[in-house]
Amino acid sequence: MKKLKILIVTIIIAHVAIAFWPLPDIPPVKYVERTTGEVKTEKIEGEGWLKWLYYNPVGEMSLHGIVKRKFISEWYGRLMDKPSSAEKIKPFAEKYGIDLSITEKQHFDSFNDFFTRKLKPDARPVNVDSAVVISPADGKIFVFENVGKKDFYVKGYRFNMYEFLEDSLLAANYTDGTMLIIRLAPPDYHRYHFPVDGTIIQKKKIIGDYFSVSPLALRKIAEIFCMNKREYTVIDTKNFDKMVMCEVGATMVGSIIDTYKSDNIKKGEEKGYFKFGGSTVVLLFKKDIISIDDDLLENSYRNLETTVQMGERIAVLN
Repeated sequence: MKKLKILIVTIIIAHVAIAFWPLPDIPPVKYVERTTGEVKTEKIEGEGWLKWLYYNPVGEMSLHGIVKRKFISEWYGRLMDKPSSAEKIKPFAEKYGIDLSITEKQHFDSFNDFFTRKLKPDARPVNVDSAVVISPADGKIFVFENVGKKDFYVKGYRFNMYEFLEDSLLAANYTDGTMLIIRLAPPDYHRYHFPVDGTIIQKKKIIGDYFSVSPLALRKIAEIFCMNKREYTVIDTKNFDKMVMCEVGATMVGSIIDTYKSDNIKKGEEKGYFKFGGSTVVLLFKKDIISIDDDLLENSYRNLETTVQMGERIAVLN
């Protein structure tokens, strides 16, 4: 019995020691500011926590055992719905330089109320050219001209369209297609909009986990987009054939909420919003349908995301 107690104590001490073991040298997340071309370092909300979860053995056990689970994100989402959470808004907005003058309202009932804020109608001009694809959201974009010919984030892992869409017939149309990934960080405007005109002809919800979609997490688990909760629509368009728009959940994203009323949709029209947490919108086009803007391609080749705002051009019809 004494030896068993000693063993248990030893294991506990070992786990505590590992939990506080110094993290490896992790490169900062760099991105390109589109308006200036300047390379910047991203401020990541909860960066220390993310590094511990994805790069410490005890943190990884916590991640896979608890943090990726739905109930954790839903629990935190409920906290962010409470009126008391509103006290977090001012310091958060100041920390990230969020411009509240362009929001429809200035007073928020909770942090989630602030997080899902609407912008004034003229805050995000929409490029109305019918040959242009616009960014569906504010965030940072990473693009692939041909998903079938390029490794996805981590060398050795190739994106699996069949796992992502869970529809073999649909996936076959995009295995060598074009993919645009717009990542929304917590400080970003969190409503997403349609990138083109068209008609919604198919919808699907996929139950999944709630891993972070931060580059810190993607560097470690490249297949996150095929593991997380996601919802997508197939849009039949006049100019761009059939394209897919997919919203991907993430850690602390308790809900993906669609707000559109009709399946006949207009470019720039609001499609829905994410509740608290980082999240992602993925756009898929068939091969050779669009040409992605040169600056976005060049930055992605350098493994750098680029800032975009909802409504601005990101690609054009071939």
